Amino acid sequence: MRRGFAQNSFVSRLHHRTGSLKAQGTPLIPLKGPQLLDVALDSLPENDGGLDDDVLIDNTCGSAANLVRHSDMTTATDDKTTLPAPVVHSKPSHSSIRKDPRDFESDDSSKMINIRRFLMEEIDGAQASAPLSAYCFMTGFVDAVCFSAIFVWCAFQTGNTVQLSLAIVRLFNGQHDYSFHLADQQAFCSVLSFIFGAFIGRLGDKIGCKTRAWMSLGTFIQTVFTMVAALTIWKSGQGSVADARDDPAWSNALSFVCIGFMSASMGLQGIMGKRLNTQFTTTVVLTTTWCELMTEPKLFSFRRLVASRDHKVMAILALFIGGFTGRALLDKIGSAGTLGIGTGFRLLITLWWFFVPQKQAKN
Repeated sequence: MRRGFAQNSFVSRLHHRTGSLKAQGTPLIPLKGPQLLDVALDSLPENDGGLDDDVLIDNTCGSAANLVRHSDMTTATDDKTTLPAPVVHSKPSHSSIRKDPRDFESDDSSKMINIRRFLMEEIDGAQASAPLSAYCFMTGFVDAVCFSAIFVWCAFQTGNTVQLSLAIVRLFNGQHDYSFHLADQQAFCSVLSFIFGAFIGRLGDKIGCKTRAWMSLGTFIQTVFTMVAALTIWKSGQGSVADARDDPAWSNALSFVCIGFMSASMGLQGIMGKRLNTQFTTTVVLTTTWCELMTEPKLFSFRRLVASRDHKVMAILALFIGGFTGRALLDKIGSAGTLGIGTGFRLLITLWWFFVPQKQAKN
């Protein structure tokens, strides 16, 4: 009975405290976490029934433990019932997917810089034996077409120069021949056109005579000249092979245009080959090449490669093969078709220069 009386007394005190908390506006169950009560436990009225202190303390501790347990359960319930913050999945907008135009400009500028650097690199003449041999091949190829038709050289201007000197001599001999013969006119046209083509080659000094850009551009100009020569001789309707020296196959105005463009292409080729300063020299004149080959100190050193000797031999053989090929095609397809094939050869040489290695700087 004593214990039941103590419990009733504690319940009455708890009601008293609850009423005081309501009057003060303090919530009985906190929303988040345990809250401290404004009313201290020692302010509660003392036991009127004279209960034992042990019983009171026991009941008080039990009730306090129940309150703490209830508060923890409430907090846990609040934590469980509280929904987490919604996760927002941000979708990439079109503006974020699109690349900044400035990035494209930066990429384009870097590509242009790399291309310009590649084109302005100086090529290694020592490793350009293949395209230079092709130059010599084109010398024999074009000269075969021209000489077979009119007995005038487009590349070997030594003979044309001597022919013009003989034409001048006729003015002072006993007959006083003042006529300008057709063969002399054609030789004069070839010389002037060759000089014009060589003068175009001086533009390479402004760009860089050994750069990949100029070697490709200059060869492409030669390609255009050869193509124009093929078109003009095709439109002229003239033959391809002369029967006699005094009866050339070409005689009309369009044939003179063809001679001019063929000679200009050879003049440009000559100065471009000379600027590289290799054993191939100008690629259009072999008289000097023959002389240098005969004076080569290691001419008979057959057991090893000698660049100064071997490159000269390559130039001579390439020119010989070019002349043979040009005349063989001439008999089959005529001057226009042969020059058309020559145009294709020159275009291949134009592309060939892009694959020549860069000249390495000496340490």
